[in-house]
Amino acid sequence: MKIDGFHHIGTGVVNMEESRAFYEKLGGRVVHHFTGKSGDEIYLVDLGGGVVLELLPRNYTEDEAFPRFAHIALAVEDVFAAEAEALAAGAKSQQPAHHTKLGTMLADNAFVYGPGGEVIEFFHVRGYEE
Repeated sequence: MKIDGFHHIGTGVVNMEESRAFYEKLGGRVVHHFTGKSGDEIYLVDLGGGVVLELLPRNYTEDEAFPRFAHIALAVEDVFAAEAEALAAGAKSQQPAHHTKLGTMLADNAFVYGPGGEVIEFFHVRGYEE
């Protein structure tokens, strides 16, 4: 099997319209939507850079009642500006933007909660120490 990359990341949301509008405010574009098994609308939102987020109603299936990822990390050029934009769009701060050192990696990151409670990290690598 040859993996070509991610197609999308699915995340459960509490309020579909609020979540869709939030990601559109961040520059996302709905590229597809359909009616799921439960009759709920499901959206694929292209966030750019090859990142597609699938917005599913929370608890869409029994297997998805308990998400198995900790957060969605989005690569951005300016973490501080991305955090401000997300907060203005309705996100709630979890961990404010800051400079950090991860081993030899120098990075900036911030964590926010999206409208469905999903955790979003904005991440930028500034360089590496020798």
